[in-house]
Amino acid sequence: MKKNIITILVTTLLVTASCTNMEEELYDKVQDDDFGTTPKEVEALVGGAYSSLRGFSDEISNSFPTCEYVFFLNEVASDEATIPTRGQDWYDGGRYQQTQRHTWDAENGMILSAWRYCYTGISKVNSIIYQIDQSGLSEDDKKPIYAELKAIRAYYYYRLLDMFGNVPIITDFKDQELPANSTRKEVYDFVESELLNALPYLRSEIVYSKFTKNVAYTLLARLYLNSEAFVGIARWQDCIAMCQQVSGYSINPDFFANFATENQGSNELIFAIPYDSDAGTVGNYLSSMTYHYLHQFTVSVTGDYPWCGNGICAQPGAYSKFLDTDKRKASMLEGEQINLATGSVLIMDSGEPLIYTEAIEDFTNAKQNEGVRLSKYEVKEGEKWERDHDWVVMRYAEVLMMQAECYVRMGSPELARPFLDQIAQRAGTETPDVIDLDYINDELLREFAFEGRRRTDNIRFGTFFEPWWEKESTPKYRGIFPIPQSELDKNKNLKQNPEY
Repeated sequence: MKKNIITILVTTLLVTASCTNMEEELYDKVQDDDFGTTPKEVEALVGGAYSSLRGFSDEISNSFPTCEYVFFLNEVASDEATIPTRGQDWYDGGRYQQTQRHTWDAENGMILSAWRYCYTGISKVNSIIYQIDQSGLSEDDKKPIYAELKAIRAYYYYRLLDMFGNVPIITDFKDQELPANSTRKEVYDFVESELLNALPYLRSEIVYSKFTKNVAYTLLARLYLNSEAFVGIARWQDCIAMCQQVSGYSINPDFFANFATENQGSNELIFAIPYDSDAGTVGNYLSSMTYHYLHQFTVSVTGDYPWCGNGICAQPGAYSKFLDTDKRKASMLEGEQINLATGSVLIMDSGEPLIYTEAIEDFTNAKQNEGVRLSKYEVKEGEKWERDHDWVVMRYAEVLMMQAECYVRMGSPELARPFLDQIAQRAGTETPDVIDLDYINDELLREFAFEGRRRTDNIRFGTFFEPWWEKESTPKYRGIFPIPQSELDKNKNLKQNPEY
């Protein structure tokens, strides 16, 4: 994607520190009351909040929502993806085996990465709100800016609510007190109130990659869809009501247009995180983490494609959920991999042909070719390590599926059919005569495979706690992750989540 990348650097936020450590420092290049009074200056400031959504990497963590380790954590904890150990590769202290088997502890580096992704983003937003506070803008001019910034912050807190539950709510950039946990219900209420309060001031029109009313409505619908799982209060009708407020979008007839390198033109995308390697964006290299080391020769005759790490793949059973006629099955890559230079199947170092298989015979010592690969986003010759497709966060298909699920849960499956038909017709399948939650659950996997949301679906449907491949029953308390031990060590006011 080649648009909407803010490259103007106005301030520098020391993002390597944890938000709960409260040691970030803001360095202003101009006086507060002299900056933020023109549209371009405001855009530059707010652009910093959006750029935080791409994550970061430092000596402590890789905190990228598109790959290591935020995406990895949520996917491997689900029934959708896995990272098997392949010989000496992908053991990494057992972090992936722990996550696959739901035996993680507070020392797992992926959990720390997810925590730091959210709180570093929150700290960035808080710093920008502070700058807007100090600017010469009128109070009326500040209101829509605050609304946009607080909606971004609410997105981060929604993710914390989902992953950690009982977390500190930090809104004052100047506050140097070590924060204490809020309850999961308090975090839930905070996310809801922040979005509801922002709505009157958010833009009504469609603005690509920006937090608008449509984005806020979709995030509120997500909140209400998972309300029973989060806080024990079902809000199915509220979810439907929010979905009905989303307007101006439609299902793209070409499913994979949503995941093309130039996907910003799809009218299905409600919110995406923009990437442009020429502008220096980093972290968007998931494709290189899934394919075999030799896969570059299936993309280019000369191998003009980045090195691949042969890691994350589909969990056995996920690929089998698709009918052969389902166009979405191409989200996963299976079978013989052809060397474009020779027209023959690639041969691995073992002397065996490179044939991706659904089966993984030994999770702790998998063969190089085992595991169907993640193949949803476009792959093409000449790409760089850092890819240019925008990362899809919300799309209109989700709005349709949320309404369908809520109607089924409320005992009116016939009202779900019009929404499900739109999804099925594009996929080349048919909505079954009997619409039940089992169908909804499977259809969610097929429609949203590898979009980073499956763990949340598993918890809402209760399957998260049931045995599956390479996993025994999961205790209920593991529906949220532990607070990272390093954060507890730095902050005496933080308390670990119950039973960890």
